[in-house]
Amino acid sequence: MSSGDERRPLIVKRKRVQSAKHHGGSWKIAYADFMTALMALFLVLWILSTASPSQLEHIAEYFRTPLAVALTGGDKTTASTSAIPGGGDNPTKVDGEERRVNIREQTRSSDEQRNLRYLRDRLQSVIQSDPQLKELSSQLRMDFSPEGLRVQIVDSDKRPMFELGSDRLEPYMQKILGRIAPVLNEMPNPISISGHTDDIPYVGGEKGYSNWELSADRANASRRELIAAGLAPDKLLRVAGMGSRITLPNTLPSDDVNRRISIVVLDNRAAQAIEQQEKTPLPSSLATPLAGNGGEASGNGGGMTEPNSAG
Repeated sequence: MSSGDERRPLIVKRKRVQSAKHHGGSWKIAYADFMTALMALFLVLWILSTASPSQLEHIAEYFRTPLAVALTGGDKTTASTSAIPGGGDNPTKVDGEERRVNIREQTRSSDEQRNLRYLRDRLQSVIQSDPQLKELSSQLRMDFSPEGLRVQIVDSDKRPMFELGSDRLEPYMQKILGRIAPVLNEMPNPISISGHTDDIPYVGGEKGYSNWELSADRANASRRELIAAGLAPDKLLRVAGMGSRITLPNTLPSDDVNRRISIVVLDNRAAQAIEQQEKTPLPSSLATPLAGNGGEASGNGGGMTEPNSAG
C-alpha cells in the first residue's frame, strides 16, 4: 500500500433518524380551559345544592335583573325598550307597546320590592331562631301575591290552629301571631287579614251559622291576637271572611290546609286600590233620601241612616 493511500480520509455515513414534528401546546390550553369551566360548573352546582330557598330566590332575581338596571338602581320590569314584552295581539305594533306601559304602571318599585323581601327574610329568621316555631314551619307559607307579601298559616289534621268549628285560637296559633306581630310593625305598609275554611258545611247550612261566619270570626280573632301582641291597630286596612270559596292550588276544598289565615302586607298600589274602592261615591239615584208615608224623609235629619256594622 502506498503512502498516498494511507493519507486518504475515511468517510463514515450515518443514517439520521428524524423524530415526528412537534404539534405545539395549543391543545393543552384548550384542555385546561375545559377543565377549569367544568370545575366551575361543579362548584356552582354544589353551592346551589346547599343554598336556602331565600338565597336561591335572591340569586334568581340577580340574573333576572338587566345590567343597566342594576347599575342605575331602577326597576327591572320597566327597563326594556322592546315592544315584545308588552303583549297585545301583535307585539311589533303599537298595541304591544301600550300594553307594556300599562304593566309598567302596575308593577312595584325596586325599593318596595326590596323592603318586602327584607320583611320576608326577617320573618323567616324569626321562625328559624325559635325552636317551637321551627317545628311549625311546615304550616307557615310565605310568598309574593299581586297584593304584596302573603303569610299564610295553614291547618293540619294533627295540629289545628283553631278549635274545631270555633274561632278559639290554639296555643300554636297564639305563639305564631305573637312572634310575627312585632316584625310586621317594622314596615309602614298596611295589612289585610282574611280567614278561609274548608267546604264541610254546618248542619244548619247557609241559612244559619256557616263557614262564612266562621272564617270572618277567625280572621277577627287573629286580628285581636296580633294587636294584643303589639301590632299597631292603624296598620289594619281590611279584615274579611272568605268562607271556602278560595282554595289553595292543587288541593281539594275539604283538605285541612284550606283552613287557614292569610295575612298580606299590602304594597302601595294594592292599599290605594282598596281605599279608592271604599271611597267611590254612590250614584245620585241611590243617595236620594227615602221618603216617608207623609212625604217627609225618614231618618235622622231627613237623611238615609245605615245600620251599624259589627266591626
